[in-house]
Amino acid sequence: MKKIFLLIQIIISVAAIHSCKKPPPEPSSTPASSQVDVYVAGYEGDHYDGGVAKYWKNGQAISIPLTDGSTSAVASSIAVVGSDVYVAGYDSWDFGTYNRAKYWKNGIPVNLTIASTDAAAWSIAVVGSDVYVAGGEGINISVAKYWKNGQSVPLNDWRTSSARATSIAVVGSDVYVAGFELTSFTSGGMGVAKYWKNGQAVPLTSGSSLTFANSIVVVGSDVYVTGGAAEGTELTDGYGNVYRNLIAKYWKNGQVVSLTDGTNYAKASSIAIVGNDVYVAGYEGSSAKYWKNGQAISLTDGTNAAVANSIAVVGSDVYVAGFEWNGSNYVAKYWKNGQAKALSDGTKDVRATSIVVVNR
Repeated sequence: MKKIFLLIQIIISVAAIHSCKKPPPEPSSTPASSQVDVYVAGYEGDHYDGGVAKYWKNGQAISIPLTDGSTSAVASSIAVVGSDVYVAGYDSWDFGTYNRAKYWKNGIPVNLTIASTDAAAWSIAVVGSDVYVAGGEGINISVAKYWKNGQSVPLNDWRTSSARATSIAVVGSDVYVAGFELTSFTSGGMGVAKYWKNGQAVPLTSGSSLTFANSIVVVGSDVYVTGGAAEGTELTDGYGNVYRNLIAKYWKNGQVVSLTDGTNYAKASSIAIVGNDVYVAGYEGSSAKYWKNGQAISLTDGTNAAVANSIAVVGSDVYVAGFEWNGSNYVAKYWKNGQAKALSDGTKDVRATSIVVVNR
């Protein structure tokens, strides 16, 4: 079962080959960038063989990384509250056998699981003094769960399904967690994209295809979730396995909006809402992009594979974090209104996974 989840993780993390043309970036009318701080989480190196978890502030890597490379590690999500920086992720004490879910507060690690189980943390939210982390745990069957101040809350029954929690949002006393639950492992797998509100599941799909939910935002009474469904063009890999291109989508209160047509492999990774505008980051083919109200804005021209993992919007400024292949390695970067800012020099594989922008 672990191999199946590893395959899913690889499938939903790798850009395809096709491309889109890059339109001019949207103009910015917000105050100078010196009035905000831009935090980006990510990791350097191969997380299967000694990745280093780290984060950047205003384009500069924090001088002391979150890990030292003695374990393989990933920083997957970042939150900033006042002067405190919280980063969720995972590390592996023996380079790949079992991962420990954890988070770091101002660089100090807090383990959420022990080393003898396999677990990962994918999303973090902080409300007052409470720290919420979403992820999954299980060696063969994965249990979707979240942790509040280190105490775990399981979301699915491991006896009947395998699931993962990918994103968390907290509004008042309500805890919303997005993720997916696998219901079949034959013919490429079947799964239900869903979210849980205070532990109660709300399915977004029927389970007739493999579907994912990757990010959740709650605005008032409206619940927005991004994800994808394996409903596009049918393809065959080099091993004879048949699968379908993912279609990038989001749901508003359960009503689906498709962002791509399935011709190219696509993924919707992150969502942000500003007023009536819906922003979704992801990729289609080999082009990193975001969509504003369903209209695609390409961040790269598709010459090299690129991925957009996270989006934040401040005023009219749109920030997107991700990475792009330079011919030898992945370069971590973020884009502000379509203009790229490299976070690494290209001599090592470095990926940006999460971005948050805060006013000074």
